[in-house]
Amino acid sequence: MNISVSQAQGKVPVTVVKLDGQLDGQNYQELITKARELYSTGVRDFLLDLSDLTYISSAGLVALHSVALLAKGEELPDFEGGWSTYRSMGRSSEAGMQKHVKLLNPRSEVMGVLDMVGFSNVFEIFTNDDEAVNSF
Repeated sequence: MNISVSQAQGKVPVTVVKLDGQLDGQNYQELITKARELYSTGVRDFLLDLSDLTYISSAGLVALHSVALLAKGEELPDFEGGWSTYRSMGRSSEAGMQKHVKLLNPRSEVMGVLDMVGFSNVFEIFTNDDEAVNSF
């Protein structure tokens, strides 16, 4: 998976993180590491561009969840915790829509996974770049 970062300006500055390839157990921590780096420099609003993401596994879902926790200033789960980490994602859905992490243009195969686990109820999902940037 390749990760590229760019900036966009809406009502507030938005950091666009574009994922290219597959987000899975081999590389999910790369996304978390990148989000941590960005957060440490002051980034608070993340738009995850999934238009070139061809596959997402359960580990990839943990990475999305982790970015959302980070953007809210919360502790990240223990990734060695296995199923307890995965189950903790359900608590996010009870907290409502994420305000600081939004998704852009997921492919149908990725969207199917997001729908299946209920992430479409947790993350706002956009198909238009400008609408996504201006939604923050």
